[in-house]
Order: sequence, then C-alpha cells, then structure tokens
Amino acid sequence: MFYKKVIFTTIKKYITYMKRIIILISLACFFLLPLTFLGCKTREEQNYTKYQMKLSYDEEAHILEGSEEITFFNFYNNMFENLYFHLYPNAFREGAGNSVISSSKVEEAYPNGLSYGDIEVKAVTGDDKVLDYVIEGEDENILNVSLPCQLYPDEEITITIDFKVTLANIHHRLGYGKNTINIANFYPILAVYEEGKGFSTECYHSNGDPFYSECANYYVEIEYSNKLTLAHSGSLISSVQNGDKNIASIKGEKIRDFALAFSDKFKKISKQVKGVTVNYFGYNGDSDLEQRLQTSAEALTFFSDLIGQYPYSELNIVKSNFVHGGMEYPQLVLISDKVVGDDNNYVIVHEIAHQWWYGVVGNDEYNHAWMDEGLTEYSTLLFFEKNPQYGLNYDEMISSSLDSYKLFEKIYKNITGSVDGSMDRPLDGFNTEPEYVQCVYNKSLLMFDTLRDMIGEKKLLKAFKDYYKDYAFKNATVEMLIASFTQSTHYNLEGFFNSWLKGNVEIV
Repeated sequence: MFYKKVIFTTIKKYITYMKRIIILISLACFFLLPLTFLGCKTREEQNYTKYQMKLSYDEEAHILEGSEEITFFNFYNNMFENLYFHLYPNAFREGAGNSVISSSKVEEAYPNGLSYGDIEVKAVTGDDKVLDYVIEGEDENILNVSLPCQLYPDEEITITIDFKVTLANIHHRLGYGKNTINIANFYPILAVYEEGKGFSTECYHSNGDPFYSECANYYVEIEYSNKLTLAHSGSLISSVQNGDKNIASIKGEKIRDFALAFSDKFKKISKQVKGVTVNYFGYNGDSDLEQRLQTSAEALTFFSDLIGQYPYSELNIVKSNFVHGGMEYPQLVLISDKVVGDDNNYVIVHEIAHQWWYGVVGNDEYNHAWMDEGLTEYSTLLFFEKNPQYGLNYDEMISSSLDSYKLFEKIYKNITGSVDGSMDRPLDGFNTEPEYVQCVYNKSLLMFDTLRDMIGEKKLLKAFKDYYKDYAFKNATVEMLIASFTQSTHYNLEGFFNSWLKGNVEIV
C-alpha cells in the first residue's frame, strides 16, 4: 500500500488571536520536544573508540605478541563499571566447546592434522593501576575488565591489554598454512553495547561470520620478518627495516575491524580507480594476476556507483590459504587459493561487495546474518547482470538459487518431516551449514529478487543507496533496514520482509 502524503492547509489570515497563541504553543512544543531526548546522541556525535596496537610476529614459533591501548568514550546513557571484550582466538584452543569449522571440512581445514591456538591475556592496566579481570563466557570467549572507577556518560577511559596469540596450523581466518599466514579476529575487541540489552557476548560458531563490532580508529605498529610481504587493513604510513625485521606503521580510521596477512610468496600489483588504490596480492608465478586485479577494480567501481562511494583510500584483495571461498575485512578480503577459474571472479566480487554491507553499514552478524550476506549476494548478482562480459546470466543465477533452495526443502522434509525456512535467526539456530547457506544466502537472494519484481529496479536501487547513506559507519538493526526501505520506496514493506524472515513464504 502506498503511504499517503500529508497535506497541510494554510492558516487563514483572519485566525483569531487565541488560535494564534495555541498554534505558537504547539509549535514551541514541537520544536522543543527533541531537547528532551538529547541523551540519545546521534552517531555523528560519537567519539570513535581508538585502538593503538604494538605487535610483533614470530614466524618460526607462530606467535603474535601484542599490546593494545583502547580509548573508549562512553557515548551511551548508562554508567559502566565493567567493559567486555571478545577473545575470538580462544575458539581455536584445544577443548573449545564450539568448533571453528564444520565436521565436513575438518580435513580440508587441517591439512597436517588437528592443531590448536589460543590467546593469553598477560596483563590489563588503566589509570596507572593493575585492573582486575576475568576470562568468562561459556567458551572462555569473553574478557571482563573491572574499571578503576565508574565511567559515566560523556566520559572516556584508556586501558591497556597485553596479550599473546598462538596460531594453529589451520586454513582459516586465524592460522597459518603453507602459503599464507592469516591474522584476523586476533585481538581483544570491545563487545558492542546495545541499550536495554547490554553487551553482545555470543560465542564463536562454525556457521557464518560470528562477529559484531563498532567502527573504530586503529593505529597499528607491527614488527615481522623481512622475508615476508604484508597485506593489511588501513593504510601504510611508514615502513622501516631493522636488521632482519620490518616495522610497519598502519592507520585505519572508521573501520569495523583490523586484519593482516603475511606470505613469502606474495606478488603484489596495483591499480588506481575512482581515487582508490586497489592492490591484488597473488602468488609468485600466477598467470592471472592482471585478470584478478581488473575484476577487483571493476567491482569497486560498480559498487561505488551503485551504492555509494567507497570511503577509504586503499582496498587489498589477498589470495590465501582459506577453507572457505573468501572472507571480508575492512579494506582487505581473503580469497581462497582453492578457488579456481571463473569462480575466482564471483568470490572476489562478493567479498568486495561486503566492503559496503558489513564494512561500512554494519549489523549483528551473529543474530541477523541475512542482513549483510543477503545484500552482498544480491549486489553481486547485480554486478554480473550489468557486466555481461563475465558470462553469468542474472535469470539463470536466480533460477539456480531457486532450484537449490527447493531441493534443500525437499531433502529436509524427507529426512525430518519438516523444514524451518526462517531466515532471521542466530547462527546456532541453524542445525547444519547447508541449512545456514540456503536460508541466509539463497533465500535472501530470492527475497530481494521478488522485491525487485514488486517495486521495480529503480526503487530497489534507490533503497540500497538510501540505506547505505542512512547507516554508514553505524550498526543497523532489522527494524532499521525495513524502515529505511519503506521510507525510500514509499511502500509498506514490513509485512513483506517479515513474511520472508519468519519463513512464511512458500517457495514454488
């Protein structure tokens, strides 16, 4: 149903004095009312959390020594006595309750047999005091730090965490392989605080990307062997050689996370597009370096035009040992070296689309994975629809996703008697990885394709642009996405989205 426009009539010239007074009072109340809500500050007023890290990587021992200084500004309306940090590396430790990989991919992820890693918190200090802390959570996944004093709204505090990360021999986000060393989700990162809910402290999960973070400013110094080439989030400020070591200084502002990758096999080539330096890190001897760089550059150009300008000066696409097809981080994406041929193009485009959906516009990836994955997957299809030189047909891809989802439903119904088609559920609410993929990726794709048929391509693309503009560098909720699309298109889309998200739509 269309929203009706509200039409205001003009006030007649002969309005009585008393009516003038009533109107003036009403207007005064209207304009003064927002003053009563000044405690709910807008995102533009926020001072971003600052992470200053000093890191040293030992490639022989596969150990990363680190110290991070976190400056946190209390943007919220609540007073804090504790701050909570995710310890994602503990998911890789021996005895972890939640596996980092599904059982079907264990052998692929661990080519040399099971291996373990973890994070050790060595000290926490603040205000020149040693702070009390405890490792908690159902899987030792949370660092709970007791602050030296109560932190009230509009106050800030700086605390320092010294830590050591041991890497497992695993082809994953955090681990080392034959070709690359992937160092992502490695440091204690502040848990997101939600008004009325508290800090988000979910465990790692093998399904999807179990992460949720705010944009922050990063200043990182890392020492590593000069035998290695470094790829990273942010932008390189300086690099100096000290004996057999390199020391790189990196700055990343208003980014949601920070990741690194090393290799002694990297071959880097670059290209400038739309004021952005696009770097592709392949392996020495690769014959497709220029082709992959070109795809990367075309994807960045396309999404900048489709959604909104890419807001950073660099983008790094990194070939790596990785069990899945690819993984996104701000200004850096990992592309598995097991992906071959034209499949490379699809994975590269998908992961670059994540720079907009997750990187700039964030969301709770643990509880609402469809938000960034669905927008990313559909944006990827739009790229190939508008770039026919890649040989991928939009209608055929939609048909393939439809057939795949229908087959999934048929198999599940035959085995279990029923199928849960709901899309909006936490990662641990999906019983298997295929169920996660079908509901989060394929069904999201079909949902946005249906929406395009309903409202037209022009309105849908405007909704993408408006949503990006409204929530850049913020975290959006499901309700915010629906409201943004509704306002942008002038269609009441709440029922449409909820019917898909709750699994009430019958796929035929």
